[in-house]
Amino acid sequence: MTVAPGDVVEVPASYGLGPIEVTAVGGDDVEMVAPVLGSGYGIAGCSGGGGVTSQGGGGVRLRCGTGPAATLNDVMRLTVVEVRGGTAVLRIAPVS
Repeated sequence: MTVAPGDVVEVPASYGLGPIEVTAVGGDDVEMVAPVLGSGYGIAGCSGGGGVTSQGGGGVRLRCGTGPAATLNDVMRLTVVEVRGGTAVLRIAPVS
């Protein structure tokens, strides 16, 4: 799916996150925020200097670059396929 800043991506509650809001797209990175629905949160493999920080109120901020998929909560894969100017192509799928 193609996204731009301000877009909101709904994901299944079983992923442990609420709707993911795209806050910025630039360079090779996409920045996103989402509420955390459960008591824990984990991310692995976010490339391009990716990182995660906890926000007040049970949320998370992600910054991921193009490349290999990030695995969130061991149940969801998020891949930044490409960044084109102010938009990006994301692929979100369950971990198989």
